[in-house]
Amino acid sequence: MHCPFCGYEETKVTDSRLAGEGRQIRRRRECLKCGERFRTFETAELLMPQIVKGNDSRESFNEGKLRAGMEKALEKRPVSREQVDEAVSRILHRIRVLGEREVHSRTVGELVMDELRQLDEVAYVRFASVYRQFEDVEAFHVEIERLRRHKRRRQKHGVGSGDQLQLIPPSEPGTPGGAK
Repeated sequence: MHCPFCGYEETKVTDSRLAGEGRQIRRRRECLKCGERFRTFETAELLMPQIVKGNDSRESFNEGKLRAGMEKALEKRPVSREQVDEAVSRILHRIRVLGEREVHSRTVGELVMDELRQLDEVAYVRFASVYRQFEDVEAFHVEIERLRRHKRRRQKHGVGSGDQLQLIPPSEPGTPGGAK
């Protein structure tokens, strides 16, 4: 591995750890010439399927595009880089285990929405508004109600919602939208 600082050809590995839920190895390295330290990530090189767009055109899977879409939805939200990396890793894994040569963009979008729903409710609604092409405020209301139902089902089955900030606090009885 060449040193990214001085270009020297030899570096030594000072530490190796599993990362990305065991799908990557993170290595700390040190340049034998300039002494600078840096990290590298090693993953198995697996071919990703072609993505079939809504108009039936095909394009190569682009992890950068996936990550950029998630990061846009998560902009200025309290979600760490590590959480995003783990979510992207889970999406990539789920796409690979489908075992298909082609995957519809709709499938990828739903996987992203599943991950965002778990990470941050605001980011989920942001992504959904673009992905599902919301036309008006009512579409937001419908999606937020869907999110609430999903959350209640998860809580009913003992699956926590993490430490998310509430998108909209639960309605009080006797208030608009509240229980009667």
